[in-house]
Amino acid sequence: MDTQVLLYALGSVGVISLISLIGLLTISINIKKLQKIILYLISFAAGAMFGDAFLHLIPETVAEVGFGLNVSFSILGGIVLGFIVEKVIHWHHCHVPHTHNHPHPHPHTFAWMNLVGDAVHNFLDGLVILAAYLISIPVGIATTLAVAFHEIPQEIGDFGVLIHGGFSKKKALFLNFLTALTALLGVALGFFLYNQIEGLAILIAPFAAGMFIYIAGSDLIPELNKEKKLGKSLLQLFTFVLGIFVMYLLLN
Repeated sequence: MDTQVLLYALGSVGVISLISLIGLLTISINIKKLQKIILYLISFAAGAMFGDAFLHLIPETVAEVGFGLNVSFSILGGIVLGFIVEKVIHWHHCHVPHTHNHPHPHPHTFAWMNLVGDAVHNFLDGLVILAAYLISIPVGIATTLAVAFHEIPQEIGDFGVLIHGGFSKKKALFLNFLTALTALLGVALGFFLYNQIEGLAILIAPFAAGMFIYIAGSDLIPELNKEKKLGKSLLQLFTFVLGIFVMYLLLN
């Protein structure tokens, strides 16, 4: 069963790593049109992350070990880590790509910092996905979908940041893909630790839930709150609830 879990996790992060190449779309699609689509992807991703945390990761953990302080601290640990990553490594998602008239002639420091932050983020994604598969295959699939929908707008934004930072389009795509592969390292390390530390999967799952809650609540929702028009806000609400509903449909 352990080998099957590892193969599922590696396959999932492999597919998600390919999302890093979505920056190709920005070459052929009008940026303004893409921005309109991205906002609804963000709202769907926020709903999917909340749904996965509260419908899959936390309930499965509680069913296994009950709701004790160990679960609460694991959830809070995920939230704290999300805060640390943003503050210390300066991980700032750039969900909506912006056009700039004067990109930097040479790779700027913020572009390299974006790559470092993205690598750490993808590493944690790999760890989270493995933890979900260790609970069950359906929970792993649901978590993979939640991560994937979050990655689409993020990777488009990261591509825009790298271009503005002075990288060529070809090099930006390559480096974005390279950082995406750190998710494989997350799976490998998580699997190693799982075989060394008894009960680790039960602690990682609520930890992953805490990270999802932090990302969706402090990163994605504020992005959506920038929209003031009623019609667009209602559509965002619809896609947000849709994300939760999709997670509900994926319950065992």
